[in-house]
Amino acid sequence: MQQTGKPEINSASALKTCRHCLQPLVLQLADLGFSPVANDFIGLAQSGEPEVHYPLEVRVCDSCLLAQVVHQLGARDLFRADYTYYSSHSSTWLEHARSYVETMIERLRLDKNSRVVEIASNDGYLLQYVKQAGIECLGIEPTEGPAAVARKAGLEVRTEFFSEQLGRDLANEGWGADLLVANNVLAHVPDINDFVRGAKALLNPEGVATYEVQHLLRLMQQNQFDTIYHEHFSYLSLLAAERIFHAAGLRIFAVESLTTHGGSVRFHVCHADAAWDTEPSVDAMRDEERRYGLERRATYTEWSSQIRKTKLALVQLCMELKKQGKSIAAYGAPAKGVTLLNYCGIGSDVIDFAVDRAPSKQGKLMPGVRVPIYDPAHLQKAKPDFILILPWNLKEEIKEQIGNAREWGGQFIVPVPEATIEQ
Repeated sequence: MQQTGKPEINSASALKTCRHCLQPLVLQLADLGFSPVANDFIGLAQSGEPEVHYPLEVRVCDSCLLAQVVHQLGARDLFRADYTYYSSHSSTWLEHARSYVETMIERLRLDKNSRVVEIASNDGYLLQYVKQAGIECLGIEPTEGPAAVARKAGLEVRTEFFSEQLGRDLANEGWGADLLVANNVLAHVPDINDFVRGAKALLNPEGVATYEVQHLLRLMQQNQFDTIYHEHFSYLSLLAAERIFHAAGLRIFAVESLTTHGGSVRFHVCHADAAWDTEPSVDAMRDEERRYGLERRATYTEWSSQIRKTKLALVQLCMELKKQGKSIAAYGAPAKGVTLLNYCGIGSDVIDFAVDRAPSKQGKLMPGVRVPIYDPAHLQKAKPDFILILPWNLKEEIKEQIGNAREWGGQFIVPVPEATIEQ
């Protein structure tokens, strides 16, 4: 049942074999050139120093259909103590977490005797609602900054990377999980087989694990190439996920389509022999992926042309606006924004500045393009003509937050799936 080998990496740290099934990795999905690490923001004191850029290419395994970044950076180099992503800075994401917790408590009939474990618990954005419900919970978070915030909120957090061994250790300590939560972390795991086996070890016999990942199908349908960056080792479809979980002795028994991150999927997973019935949603999503062509090589090789169209539309729009003497600011400095601006070659000569609600990013420069980042209050002072919304998946929330931009005639640019101006 288990994949016991390791993917082969050559001297340039580029994968030659699939990180799941170890078959040769040759089918290209996207080549975005060279890009810096998306969350390595630059302090002003280092503004004159060079940056390291790495190849950013995604290939798809012909055998198991797992899409994966070819140039692999070490997880400990990406998720460090100075990691700058804090989930609680988005009110939309907080509401998503609250609603999820309420739903799962009811569906699984969780109570004070239950145990909930979250992998990649970040700053406690989700577990705070579990704790409020009086249910024992534990967070696993490898980055010190977000983990410290969660501890201040009274949550128990282990600062470790999740693995099969850690799953076994936690189960032996009495943390066998009735609910194992893994939101937007499966894609961030270099050794995906070890990670999934950890869930197998930690889950109680009838326990449920849920995994939220950006859906490869939606990514391709909406030309969301900007969600490709080095922290995302894998890009998952149901077709690929079923193979991965099956190899670990687990089974996907339900799926949900979500609007988060431009189109995500939530896999509900149990032990292969658990009593949970496989729901019709699984067959429906599998059929949708097949109709789109996720089992055909040509579907992947032809996608690059769609990427170029999205890139050119944004570049042409920004160039035309600058020719007219218009000022352009960016709202948000997410990882997807770093990929987008670097791939499109749009830097500080086009984007005057960016703003972000995260204090950890303010006063720094965006990687590669060197756009300065300020507090959102700077928008009111500068009054830019156009605001490029880089976290476009949160565009409605952002428009509401900075709706006063319309008072000075400010308009919004949404870059994906094709650059458009919105009021």
